[in-house]
Amino acid sequence: MLTKNKPRTLGELKKSGWRSKTVKEELRRNLLQKIKAGKPIFEGIVGFERTVIPQLENAILAKHNFILLGLRGQAKSRIIRQIFTLLDEYIPIIPGTLLNEDPLNPISPRGRKALDDCGDSMQIEWLAREERYHEKLATPDVSIADLIGDIDPIKAAREKLDISNEEVIHWGIIPRTNRGIFAINELPDLQPRIQVGLLNILEENDIQVRGFPLRVPLDMLLLFTANPEDYTNRGNIITPLKDRIDSQIITHYPRSIEEGKMITVKEVTHEGVGVEIPEFIRDLIEEVSFQARASEFVNQQSGVSARVSISAYENFLSNIERRALMNGDDDYFPRMCDVYSIIPAITGKIELVYEGEQEGSVLVSYNLIGQALNNVFLKCFPKPTKDRPRAEKIDDNPYEPITDYFSSGKKLELSDTLPFAEYRKRLDAVSGLRDVVKSYFNPDNEREVLLRMEFVLEALHQNNMISREVHDSAIQYSDVFSKMLSGMGGMQ
Repeated sequence: MLTKNKPRTLGELKKSGWRSKTVKEELRRNLLQKIKAGKPIFEGIVGFERTVIPQLENAILAKHNFILLGLRGQAKSRIIRQIFTLLDEYIPIIPGTLLNEDPLNPISPRGRKALDDCGDSMQIEWLAREERYHEKLATPDVSIADLIGDIDPIKAAREKLDISNEEVIHWGIIPRTNRGIFAINELPDLQPRIQVGLLNILEENDIQVRGFPLRVPLDMLLLFTANPEDYTNRGNIITPLKDRIDSQIITHYPRSIEEGKMITVKEVTHEGVGVEIPEFIRDLIEEVSFQARASEFVNQQSGVSARVSISAYENFLSNIERRALMNGDDDYFPRMCDVYSIIPAITGKIELVYEGEQEGSVLVSYNLIGQALNNVFLKCFPKPTKDRPRAEKIDDNPYEPITDYFSSGKKLELSDTLPFAEYRKRLDAVSGLRDVVKSYFNPDNEREVLLRMEFVLEALHQNNMISREVHDSAIQYSDVFSKMLSGMGGMQ
């Protein structure tokens, strides 16, 4: 046991030279040591190195209670759940007390009595830092009794105590986190009358229970999180409470595709296949979230969580695994048609405005994928265009052999369940498709050539050069003008 060589009595504790420190002093000292040593403060937090983390460090060094304000999926909970790692590994407490009391400075009648009765022979225990962090999700049904405490008449009757005795109080979760860190998630969801109960804790560091003439000095760091949308939709933070929260730190989404990919890779929980995913496919899946955060059909006040990319990537990997098992060919390499398996991860996680609702979540998701695909495509290949001066040679339009293939009335049907041999055969049948890929990219393996061939077809569709139809899991490419004419004939 890690505490076996630590003092076991108050007398031994005094001889060891132990000095009591407040929680905020602990955090400040340990943070300074980490900064000096150049050690990372937070694990798994990407993209906040020059924005959020310096503000967090300043708040801790200033001994501030603080709130993290940001949209959904911006790592607010992950951050606050790592603050406890800056606490000391262990602290001494008086056993049998509910408030994690300091043996050198007890604050409850039970703790003071133990000190008076035993003196330096009083037994002590050591509390690990993991046990010094608690959090509560704010919901409308949270009460003062839950957070702070209330009189327990059953306890009074059982132990034959007067109702005015401090021992009849049933302590809430905040006092029980004394000498630790307490966090409230989604603070605006807490009813205003309950928020009032936090004022004394933030300003005077004490609590009152049902008008008891008592003062229980608490030592803790208080953390909060909130979503700006909640300020108008579900609740508000009362002004006196906002005034008492020392620092407000605003979080944000990843600023670049690279940051987004790093977050996604760290968070993906998919197990099973160790497939090799080309970098441009990772870019494409991440780009979908970036497109959603700029889309006029998506409610930007609600935000687009990083969980969209994470869930999308997991669905993508699962579709590859499912196809390989169905075909029994061990082909775990991705295809472009696998990308559309991410739609269920998008539709459930984006909140649409009225215009988006009219379009429908599935169509909006298809459009987001198309926009993302086109953005990534233009980083690798020239922009497809219909307009070309007559004097230009065919080489100036590398996609013309492909569009001519479909203009001749031919079609191509692919699906995410095609065996590899058939998949390759159908793609190779399209004139000029392999040549375009090899003109701008020279992949190491045949599977990536085919993937990029399919990528070119998708991009030509996004630029209205060829038509594309989806029938269940099958995708059919054809000539765009023939499709338009057939549609007009159907109208007649």
